[in-house]
Amino acid sequence: MHSLSSRSPDQHVGLLRQSPTAASIRSLGLGLLMAWSAAGALAAGKALSVTEKVDLAAAPAQTWEVIKDFDGWQAWHPAFVSTEITKGQGNTKGTIRVLTAKDGARFTEELVSHNAASRTYRYRITESPLPIEGYVSTLEVKGNKDGSTIVWSSTFEVKAGTSEDEVKKAIAGVYRAGLDNLRSVVK
Repeated sequence: MHSLSSRSPDQHVGLLRQSPTAASIRSLGLGLLMAWSAAGALAAGKALSVTEKVDLAAAPAQTWEVIKDFDGWQAWHPAFVSTEITKGQGNTKGTIRVLTAKDGARFTEELVSHNAASRTYRYRITESPLPIEGYVSTLEVKGNKDGSTIVWSSTFEVKAGTSEDEVKKAIAGVYRAGLDNLRSVVK
């Protein structure tokens, strides 16, 4: 099987791309599943992390207003088409959502914390096509001298037989697609 790095960016959700395109977003599930089976360095059980950020000219409160809702990612992230809350109430700790990608891939996630005052929330993946375990991610809006900075970070472990580098690239690509799209969404 080919590694993700041997594929074109349009084939893998922009996992290796510079900007989201319709073709790259369609490939989210395929790219993530390919990352799972990619050959490479194997290290199950090792904690890994990914962090991406974007600076926007908008004030932190304005930026937070766009990303604050755990059940509204389809409004700002081009890879996702819907969110279904299966337990809880939106931005309440313990809320469970099923996030559906444009290609049909589904991610079940639980809201761990949500703090409007600090403009941050944390969630964990409980089921997904990703070859990861223990995934916990944080989205945070910080102020800067020109507006705001959104920081999206996560920690996780890869499953046995999985390339750390390929999974990290895949996750970073999904983060980049959403963060880069915010430049056109946050006004």
